Amino acid sequence: MSLAPPPVARRRPGLLGIATLALWAAGGVALVAYLALAWNPQLVATYGPAYLRGLWTTLSLVALSYGLGALLSVPIAAGRMARNPLARGTAFAYVSFFRGTPLIAQIFLIYYGFGTFRTQFETVGLWWFFRDAWYCAIFALSLNTAAYQAEILRGAIQSVAKGQWEGARALALPRSVTIWRVVAPQALIVALRPYANEFILMLKASAIVAIISVFDLFGETRRAFSRSFDFQTYVWAAVFYLVLVEIVRRLTNLAERRLTRHLLR
Repeated sequence: MSLAPPPVARRRPGLLGIATLALWAAGGVALVAYLALAWNPQLVATYGPAYLRGLWTTLSLVALSYGLGALLSVPIAAGRMARNPLARGTAFAYVSFFRGTPLIAQIFLIYYGFGTFRTQFETVGLWWFFRDAWYCAIFALSLNTAAYQAEILRGAIQSVAKGQWEGARALALPRSVTIWRVVAPQALIVALRPYANEFILMLKASAIVAIISVFDLFGETRRAFSRSFDFQTYVWAAVFYLVLVEIVRRLTNLAERRLTRHLLR
């Protein structure tokens, strides 16, 4: 006869938790009330299409940069875990630089700093790339997120128990099979949340590219405000970012439930 596990006692929310929840609820109600009272159909008709174009620009920029950063993070993470001191030191220097300096400084360095080497870039046929703000933004964001994703990947791989590696070695599995069939599935479950957090951070950090004339969502918001002087334009931009973050959060929850459903049985 098997004994059922004792029920887990649920803690009641404390006074601080209730107060925090009430504060957030009041803030949400206040935001909805403000948008309802300040609703301006003319403003929406004038700048709504621009907001949608900016939203598409933001999503395209973040998706491309995140994907390129993910590809670049693989060799960087491998370098961070390598036994070779040169590879390990180079990867460490890369990660330290891009994680230790502001993203805005990196964007300025690439967009404005590389312009001083125009002659050299024209010689090798790369000036068309570095003279365009869109490409410079993708380049800067990709290099930046690659450093963070490399650390996420490295931490996830190192979180896999050594017994998994030893078991695969005992079965005489090739190293490539061990990585892709044994280690990677376990590591990606651990890395899912950090990867989602990095994507959310990139969504918000991408607003910086507006300062180099890339008209993403925030860039279109700045242009709308400079023409209308209506503070509501920034409120609507915040709403768009909130919706994007909530979508990413829910998709992450769904993916996590599907990836870990075998652990709940």
